[in-house]
Amino acid sequence: MSGDVATDGHPSLSVVIPIYNESESIVQLYDELTAALDKLGQSYEVIFVDDGSTDGSFNVLSDLCKHSKNLKVIRLRRNSGQSAALSAGFDYSCGDYIITMDGDLQNDPADIPRLLEKMTEGYDVVCGWRVNRKDPLSKKLFSKLSNILRQILIKDKVHDYGCTLRVYKRECINDFELFGEMHRYIPALMVVNGYSVGEVKVNHRERCHGKSKYNWKRLFKGFTDLIVVTFWSRFATRPMHIFGTAGLAIGALGGFVTLYYIFGRIFLNISLADKPMFILSVLSIIIGLQFIVFGILADISLKTYYNQKKFKNYRVEKIIGFSDEPLKVSMIKQL
Repeated sequence: MSGDVATDGHPSLSVVIPIYNESESIVQLYDELTAALDKLGQSYEVIFVDDGSTDGSFNVLSDLCKHSKNLKVIRLRRNSGQSAALSAGFDYSCGDYIITMDGDLQNDPADIPRLLEKMTEGYDVVCGWRVNRKDPLSKKLFSKLSNILRQILIKDKVHDYGCTLRVYKRECINDFELFGEMHRYIPALMVVNGYSVGEVKVNHRERCHGKSKYNWKRLFKGFTDLIVVTFWSRFATRPMHIFGTAGLAIGALGGFVTLYYIFGRIFLNISLADKPMFILSVLSIIIGLQFIVFGILADISLKTYYNQKKFKNYRVEKIIGFSDEPLKVSMIKQL
């Protein structure tokens, strides 16, 4: 169980694996993984992130780490979820390419060379596509429903968002933040930021050990995160477009109805006491104004977010003809 480590301490590949109560799978997974990576002839590191396991997974990882020079182990203080575990792995990884996979042996490490080969076609991210899934019918149905909703809202071309087996260029995950259950929507967020995403059909194996962490609750959590991704993909830099448009539409409708009743009251002596639509129209004007205020506040919040995090609302792919001196530009690109 060994692998090449770069002499300068900077590996070419980093494999990030979240672990939660997978003690029976760890050793076999590591053996299969190192066997596949050794054949590549590239330096690599393997990072296991123990997401607060209670079955002794950390002890297994600790023992394994004593005999493996390229293995790193991160233990989180509590169970924080797969997104947080992946984020921790990203933060502590050093490779030029970051590979992620599950720790339950259902992802096949032998597929990694094919994903890396796909990267040579110019992709920034390559996702695994589990064509023949070895999961219970209920899990397949939940995933199918989630995929349908995602395709309706995001309109992307990725077939399998549930597959954790993926390869990323280092630049893709720099300053990348994951919250909630957002790990499954990483490809969509990459597309939003202008990165190219490819797919490779991969092998999917039946679970031999442990228990699946997937349940119906994750479907609803994933759906709420899907709403966030949809909003972020379309209005991340212009929230006023959605809130302002909705506010103007609702307010204008309420305004026309209100003017109609006011006209009737003044010139036609129509009583407003028994006209609930008049009250509803006034309420619509108030709601419309609130939407506009929400849009302004959201716009201010996003500008503060980009400024404090020192993020820009664009991603540079190449620079030609500039000197090595850093460009002195504002932190927020004015649109």
